[in-house]
Amino acid sequence: MRCSRLPKCDFSPLSAIGATKRHWYRLAQLALPHMRAQRAGTIVNITSMGGKIYTPLGGWYHGTKFALEALSDCLRIEVAPFGINVVVIEPGGIATEWGGIAADHLDNTIGSSAYKKQATAVAKSLRSEANANRNSPPTVISNAIGKAVTAMRPKTRYAVGFGAKPLIAARNILTDRQFDALITRATGLPRD
Repeated sequence: MRCSRLPKCDFSPLSAIGATKRHWYRLAQLALPHMRAQRAGTIVNITSMGGKIYTPLGGWYHGTKFALEALSDCLRIEVAPFGINVVVIEPGGIATEWGGIAADHLDNTIGSSAYKKQATAVAKSLRSEANANRNSPPTVISNAIGKAVTAMRPKTRYAVGFGAKPLIAARNILTDRQFDALITRATGLPRD
């Protein structure tokens, strides 16, 4: 069996994951001594619904989000004895330039790869006017942060923005193959 060559990238997915973890960890290192001393505080990490679900050609992105979800969960248990909360905000579709940037990256890196049909479909989905019109304003994220930091006992997770709650729920309910089929249809991925 011959393996197809993967598309070339401008960056290393492992460096993206490493950078995400390093920056998050450093901020936690700086804040935690003060929070432990006052025996109170709330750390809020912004991940994505992409830390709970997955989409084709998004492994590097989802890997960083899954990693930050796990790091946040571990930290929540570790700092609870000090009265510190750790909260994760999981945005869905937000009205930003992210979709266009991700679509452009796909277009610029896929070349004539065996994955060209998939990349074209995913880029089209990311640029879709229908998706853009349904995306939520960025204020849903700031509102969730406000709720988290002012709550006496904040939730551990706030799924906010277009599609976040139903897609995370679907991932929890459906089998892997069923969710694969859902995402395949949603992104318009060719089946050949």
